[in-house]
Amino acid sequence: MLRIIKKVISACIRFVYRHTCRLIPVKQDAVLFLSFHGRGCTDNPKAIYDYMCKQDEFASYTFIWALRNKQPIPRGKCVRYNGPMYFYYLARCKYWVINCKLPDHIIKKENQVYLQTWHGTPLKKLAHDINVNEQTTFYRTKMNAEQMKSTYDRDVRRYDYMISPNPFCSKVFPGAFHIDPKRLIETGYPRNDFLSQCRFDKIRELKRRYGLPEDKKVILYAPTWRDNCYNSKGYTFTLQADFNRWKEVLGQEYIVLFKPHYLIVNTFDAEVLKGFLYPAEAASDINELYVMSDLLITDYSSVFFDYTILNRPVLFYMYDKDTYANDLRGFYFDLEEVLPGPIIESEDALLKAIVNHRFEMEKLPAFHKQFHVWEDGLASQRVVNTVFLRK
Repeated sequence: MLRIIKKVISACIRFVYRHTCRLIPVKQDAVLFLSFHGRGCTDNPKAIYDYMCKQDEFASYTFIWALRNKQPIPRGKCVRYNGPMYFYYLARCKYWVINCKLPDHIIKKENQVYLQTWHGTPLKKLAHDINVNEQTTFYRTKMNAEQMKSTYDRDVRRYDYMISPNPFCSKVFPGAFHIDPKRLIETGYPRNDFLSQCRFDKIRELKRRYGLPEDKKVILYAPTWRDNCYNSKGYTFTLQADFNRWKEVLGQEYIVLFKPHYLIVNTFDAEVLKGFLYPAEAASDINELYVMSDLLITDYSSVFFDYTILNRPVLFYMYDKDTYANDLRGFYFDLEEVLPGPIIESEDALLKAIVNHRFEMEKLPAFHKQFHVWEDGLASQRVVNTVFLRK
């Protein structure tokens, strides 16, 4: 009954929004920020917001953050994502700075500016680049491939700008999103300015704040979601990691920070692993997790594109590589050739690689040349100059 009531209220709010948004005048110096559908004040929108807060040109600007869980925002205001004030500020703000796909019912007026920052260099194929058979369905709504692609198309038509973080994305995005290359801002990712500029004293400060021991090395385990794993509550992920075994093998030297993709809803009891396993909050700034860690373990997540800016090792734990490549979305390039670390398909082999320091660091220089040529710590400045100052 409660779920039905919430759906009715949400439908009413959207109805009012659709019929009144064009009557609300646009405020020229107001910016709405949205990251991962309100899951946190994070990612590229956060980096752009932080930069603007430091610039005198934007001292009079109004900054609005849409979040699922309201929190104090320095120099800004927080509204509840999908609440009445969220829709009001969608209509009111001149600028939208967003890193995720917006639903169809959102209306962008001609005198508004939509900056789509996106949220990662793709390893997995996106949107129009996904080639599947006619029976394949996507998301919990089980839409077919054409319906899935049309959701991207409708959102892309609203973009005024989209960030391309490297030459690879400048080649991929026009085909995947069907976006005019002229709308791409070719620069590094604003969120990566932090990685390019981070100092050792900041890392020590973060470890103390997160309550991590300073006498252990830190493994960041950041797996992604699977398109075909979901239930009534959301996307699920059957964790192929026996953390008790990890603790037995690695516990003398390492601790583990666990940060799954935001679409993953699985939970587990970490109490027995206290002191070894540190689950990160969903709203955690992953950049902070990057700089605190000495080693990244991931699978098909795009996190390694950013992490390798730090010139630290990555292990790719791909226990279902063949299934993922053949039955789900597929990849943009040959994994063995491009990935800056070893691909590992069993848990025993993964633990042995860590113990024996088998990291293949020699692959990093070529990877930097292909994906990090624009990462100089000044991406936020370039994006703001382009979108807000028209320089």
